[in-house]
Amino acid sequence: MAHNKDTITFEEVIELVKNYIHDTESLEHIERAYQLALSKHKGQYRKSGEAYIIHPLNVVKILTEIHADKETLEAGLLHDVLEDCDCTYEEMEEIVGPVVTKLVDGVTKISKLHFSTENEYLVEYYKKIIVGMSEDVRVIIVKLADRLHNMRTLWALPHEKQVKKANESLEILAPLAHHLGIHKLKSELEDLALRYLKPEVFYDIAERLNKTKLERDRCVALMMDEVKEILTEHNIAFEMKGRSKSIYSIYNKLNKGKKFNEIYDLLAMRILVDTTQECYLVLGLIHAKYRPMPRRFKDYIAMPKPNMYQSLHTTVFGIDGYLFEIQIRTPEMDVIAENGVASHWSYKEHKDGAASLQTATEQKLQFFKSIIDLSNDKLSSEDFVNSVRDEVLNNNIYCFTPKGDVIELPLGATPIDFAYKIHTQVGETMVGALVNNSVAPLDYELKDNDIVKILTNKSSTPSKEWVNIVKSTAVKNKIRSFFAKSERELYIERGKDALERALRKRKLPIHNFFNSENLKKICEKLKLESLDEIYLEIGNGKNAPNSVINIIEKEEEEPVMKKVLPPKESDADIIVSGLDMVKVNIANCCNPVYGDDIIGYITKGNGISIHRCTCHNLDMLDNRMVEVSWNSNSNNTKYLSNFLIHSITMDNYIADIVQKACMVGVSIDGIKNMYQTDGTCYDVSCYVTSKKQLEKFFAELIKEPYIKEIERLMR
Repeated sequence: MAHNKDTITFEEVIELVKNYIHDTESLEHIERAYQLALSKHKGQYRKSGEAYIIHPLNVVKILTEIHADKETLEAGLLHDVLEDCDCTYEEMEEIVGPVVTKLVDGVTKISKLHFSTENEYLVEYYKKIIVGMSEDVRVIIVKLADRLHNMRTLWALPHEKQVKKANESLEILAPLAHHLGIHKLKSELEDLALRYLKPEVFYDIAERLNKTKLERDRCVALMMDEVKEILTEHNIAFEMKGRSKSIYSIYNKLNKGKKFNEIYDLLAMRILVDTTQECYLVLGLIHAKYRPMPRRFKDYIAMPKPNMYQSLHTTVFGIDGYLFEIQIRTPEMDVIAENGVASHWSYKEHKDGAASLQTATEQKLQFFKSIIDLSNDKLSSEDFVNSVRDEVLNNNIYCFTPKGDVIELPLGATPIDFAYKIHTQVGETMVGALVNNSVAPLDYELKDNDIVKILTNKSSTPSKEWVNIVKSTAVKNKIRSFFAKSERELYIERGKDALERALRKRKLPIHNFFNSENLKKICEKLKLESLDEIYLEIGNGKNAPNSVINIIEKEEEEPVMKKVLPPKESDADIIVSGLDMVKVNIANCCNPVYGDDIIGYITKGNGISIHRCTCHNLDMLDNRMVEVSWNSNSNNTKYLSNFLIHSITMDNYIADIVQKACMVGVSIDGIKNMYQTDGTCYDVSCYVTSKKQLEKFFAELIKEPYIKEIERLMR
């Protein structure tokens, strides 16, 4: 099968450039870039057999069709030079300058990636493509033009590679072109991709379109003549053209169950008029003559799409009862609708093109803002790629604030997603929502064009259930983050109380203890950064209050009790090896109870501190240990024990826990419940006579299906 090569010369390309770039200096810069590309690609050929330079020339031809600026055109000529030729970054920068070189480098980074549908590659691909996009949108514009020309010459590659490239174009690059508003590139990429992925479907639709072409052309011509008469009669200057529907968009509608003859916007026309006011005037004149189809009118002029698209859309019953889709817009709106953000700079007179292009992107394109928000939310790689794919590149809905601001949300989003999209604080204090002036539940699935008012209360906080309601991954993470922060604050408060109690017990002044010198010593020793972190580690059990105090108030190197007496019978609960009549204290970091394996630590002026052998604070203490044991003659004392019960539900089971304690003779001292993302955690303190009684209590508790785990605390 013979194929036409896309042969084109630089002279032909520069003539296309001159249609909208007129200054001599810019044209000289483009020629300079061409000469560099020509010299570096010399002797290189494409798979299709043509000289390699033909590819970058065709890429620039595509870029001129969307009125890309001169730096983008230069980057288009040079986009393969860093990757495929003997040329360094520095050499290119010296010849064409830093801006163009940076663009080429951005395209090179994307091109070097191994595109794949497998997740590990997909993650890296998305991350890098987004970085390129958020740094300078023109990198993506060059990449889209490069891919479009490659798709036009895809016949030269083996079938396997054709399918791979077509898939990438359809799933990744065409959606990017859509979000950038570049309709020309998007629709051709989709059609070419369909041609290689489902050739039988593509050619079937193409054949059906050809068969009905004569009838459609006749109807459109008659309709255009009638509309021209109306506009001329009212002295409105206009331009009018028939509009062909892309094969891929027809395939999409057939795929959704529509029949070919039901796709009414196969008959389509576009009217261009000079001003916005005339757009509405033309709409009124058309509706006066032809009956509009209900619910098919869209005003994208008053409410532009986030990709800057503006136009009036209506569908009317026209010639012979056929339905016609009519678009009405100004020439400026038409250029932006076709070329998107790539051409926006040309309407910003007396401004630097690149700067105004970036400004337009920052101001108008919520797509980029969504990406930046996702990056800032520090999502895991898996969450990030899923968010980009599901929430940014795929079907989005557009809702409005009561003031008319457009909010872009993923399909299936709720009022909670909407609230957080406005601001995190709005989300955290929301108490309800009005959708189209009616009260809506928080799990209501928002629809296109809904007007949403969020009701807030300063004292309100999020509910853990919201995690299961919201659609956006970023919002889920913000809710989880809120509760993680709340739990952190609870641990800090607990640690502060424990440390202050320990200081009072040792008769040390609290305020003097935390002077700047002491705080610095403690932080250095524990490798922490602030007083809050010290409290946090005490509160969550990583450090004992006394071990923190001992960093400043060091005990004497020698034990206080030097006199060793022979062992004898004792009434004490704990017998100390080799010592008698010694003051003994139960350590409050691990709270041993009768029956636990224990060991003693000789303190300064406070006798012997008794710890469980497994207590992690022993690692921080020096070698002043002494053997101790429980006195089997005395086991009537009640010992304090602390433990955590992890429940799998949000329901409150405090009464149930107290009841079970009574059954086995355990005295509850206190219970605090802390809500977590996956259930409730109960912090319990109780008095028991022995380890055996405590284990009996645990055995009763663990029988309950709502209890996942019980752990004794070490602080």
